[in-house]
Amino acid sequence: MAADIYHELFSLKGKTALVTGGAKGVGALISKTLVRAGCRVFISGRSRDAGQRLVDELAEHGECTFLQHDLGDAEQVQALARELAEHSASLDILVNNAGTFNAEPLGSVSEKSWDDLMGLNVRTPFLLIQALLPLLGTKASTADPARIINIGSIGGLMPQSNGAYAYGCSKAALHQLTRMLASDLRVRHINVNAIAPGYFPSDMTAGFFEAVPNLEQTMLGKIPAGRFGSQEDIGGMVVFLASRAGAYLTGTVTALDGGFLGAA
Repeated sequence: MAADIYHELFSLKGKTALVTGGAKGVGALISKTLVRAGCRVFISGRSRDAGQRLVDELAEHGECTFLQHDLGDAEQVQALARELAEHSASLDILVNNAGTFNAEPLGSVSEKSWDDLMGLNVRTPFLLIQALLPLLGTKASTADPARIINIGSIGGLMPQSNGAYAYGCSKAALHQLTRMLASDLRVRHINVNAIAPGYFPSDMTAGFFEAVPNLEQTMLGKIPAGRFGSQEDIGGMVVFLASRAGAYLTGTVTALDGGFLGAA
């Protein structure tokens, strides 16, 4: 009986998912979880080596395909949508994870760095959703909506800049885009939610800790959970949002941060 209710509420078996930036960092954690949950997973990224490594790693667990595209280029966003349509006639889950980060003193932020970051972190998810609406709507229904999950950041919720002006603004914009799209797309049976992660293992986080002495221990001391996020944490949240258990939830932005914001 227990197994039945877990299957009814949380099973993703047979679903098709796309995870952008899905070969590294938080994206890879999500990709690994979705493959093991029984999804047919497509991951996009710039590095074919990183993508193929993850595909090889996951081969024993399920179906995973890497599609190489640089989503900072609007033409490549459209190319990704076209290539995905060649592989699959429908899409159940879109995880907009691809993004970039920079932090600079106020007087050093250049027009180009601002525009490049805003382009990948905000424009790209919007253009990709536009391009994939036909696939997302193919099997969507009131009982089982298609799901769009945008990966925001606590940087888009907290007032402190830490020098990450463009990054924080881009993630705040992505959170607002989530709410607006949720309002517009529910009539099409598409749910849109965002996850705002705190500190998870990634190349970006590792770079912070290497660059700033004692930063890792300082941040740990500010997280009530006493640890950084794990694959189970971010993957579990994605499974919930993408499963029957999350079918009634849309337009939300959830801080997944071990209590960091609440304790600040």
